[in-house]
Amino acid sequence: EGCGKEGPIRCIFFCEFHPTAGPKLTCQVPEDFISKDKFEAVSVFLIPKSQLLRSILTITTYTIKILGFPMRIDDKKYPRNAYYFNVCFVCDSWARTVQYESVVKKLSDFLTVLEMESSFLSQREQNKQYAARLGEMLQQVLEQLNSSGMCTLVEGSASTHLKVINQGRGPPPVLDHQVPVFVESPDSFQTDQWDLTTQQVLPYIDGINHVLKIAALADVENNLVKTCLQNLVYYSVVRMVPIFQYSNSYSVSPKLRLLATDIKLQEECVRAVAKSGFQSPNLRDVFRMYCSMKHGTTIKDLCLRFNPQSLRIDEIRLVQFGMLHELIRRVHKYPVLIEHPEDDLTRGEASTLYCYFNGQQSYDEICCKVGISSQQLESLIERDHNVTVILK
Repeated sequence: EGCGKEGPIRCIFFCEFHPTAGPKLTCQVPEDFISKDKFEAVSVFLIPKSQLLRSILTITTYTIKILGFPMRIDDKKYPRNAYYFNVCFVCDSWARTVQYESVVKKLSDFLTVLEMESSFLSQREQNKQYAARLGEMLQQVLEQLNSSGMCTLVEGSASTHLKVINQGRGPPPVLDHQVPVFVESPDSFQTDQWDLTTQQVLPYIDGINHVLKIAALADVENNLVKTCLQNLVYYSVVRMVPIFQYSNSYSVSPKLRLLATDIKLQEECVRAVAKSGFQSPNLRDVFRMYCSMKHGTTIKDLCLRFNPQSLRIDEIRLVQFGMLHELIRRVHKYPVLIEHPEDDLTRGEASTLYCYFNGQQSYDEICCKVGISSQQLESLIERDHNVTVILK
């Protein structure tokens, strides 16, 4: 779907299969947007074989993306006992077009009704009024969908309402080493709202357990747990955050400034990070702890410096709230093998893990895959001169 960004409809064109000339581009708005050469290069896809009829087709070519819904009307009155056509939307090649799919289909169905009632499409060469009206309709659709996302077409007794529906993008895949955290209190959900797998998984979502551990505790196959959590992410029930460890480092984001000005966020933060529900921490202390998070400073360092318990702050909740509201971000460690030893003599202590040291897998991922703690991994890497660590 391109880069994921939405763009305007650049052109709408109508093409059909001529019994002697083959595929023809017979109407487009604006005129001459699609050249003859461009059309001929993709015409085999626009008027396709019968297996692809009444299917959404997306073709990316040159700098454009073409979205169509090829149709066939069977009737003995046509030269080949069938009439083939396709009305297509043209967007930039980088643009997301999934939101137009239902519109193209509905517009195609509307034109089919007009054709079956009055030969509106197939008789345009003989009836110039039909030809002009088709151009007007396509122009209306182009302008109104781009300006308001809606368009109503009326032709005789037939009418249709077209509306662009923006579809949310699916959540990213859930990874073994990620930790699900409830966005809202789990007490607000009823058990019978969920399927059996979700009901098995929910009790083990505590903001500490990672996906692989939840699967083991719930005795549910790992891929099922991932699918379940992905569904919960989609419906904003949970968010996925990195594993919490006292050896973790975090850095602040520009959004932290909101905590200094947004009263509602301040109140929510103080409630969320409180060690108990009886005494709230001081916002100033919470803000100071966030501001002290930086590269090379671990949560353990912060605890030794601030003693959050004496400040009535729960450091785990502090990190979770910061991650969920994007006030902070995790600084991950990525081991990289800088020298490839040619023999056993030059191999370091972490040699059995060299396959993971490609700079793309973090400590969390590696530890989760091989079943060791981050302290053990850190110790192995520190004693191995062939490996360095990138922080990002």
